[in-house]
Amino acid sequence: MSGMKLYRLLTEEDTSAFCHKVTEALSKGWELYGAPAYAFDAANGVMRCAQAVVKDVDGEYAPDLKLGEL
Repeated sequence: MSGMKLYRLLTEEDTSAFCHKVTEALSKGWELYGAPAYAFDAANGVMRCAQAVVKDVDGEYAPDLKLGEL
């Protein structure tokens, strides 16, 4: 079986919920990829954070993969 690298972009309002989302991903074997981003969401009037994470897994890519469950 071949391997693949999974990619996710985690986003959330600038609250502790964002830190918990990233911490949960790290605890499941995901690794940080690049620097976090921080921007103002004018439509909702809040700051938003984003962090890319990657993970190497066995298998082949399929568009119906549930990345958060791997």
